[in-house]
Amino acid sequence: MNVRKIVLILGILSLSLGFPNLSQADLAKGMVAAARGDYETAFKEFLFDANGGDKFAQYLTGAMYDNGWGVPENDAEAVKWYRLAADQGFVDAQYDL
Repeated sequence: MNVRKIVLILGILSLSLGFPNLSQADLAKGMVAAARGDYETAFKEFLFDANGGDKFAQYLTGAMYDNGWGVPENDAEAVKWYRLAADQGFVDAQYDL
């Protein structure tokens, strides 16, 4: 499964599960950009909410660094963002760590 499908599925699942933070414009714009394959824009949008403490955005920012999507691959940055999300109980981030 390619990354665009994964990100799109995550977004749809998050909406259906009612994560309130997805109503934030930046995260939603990032999901759309990632689905289009525009990872640089997606990263910028995710980073805004990640810096605001959104655990889903922190996880996605970590994934972007982990895989080099829209930014140079950087394991230290990936761990930093995964850790922030994991510390808030985001299970996928805990698994990826």
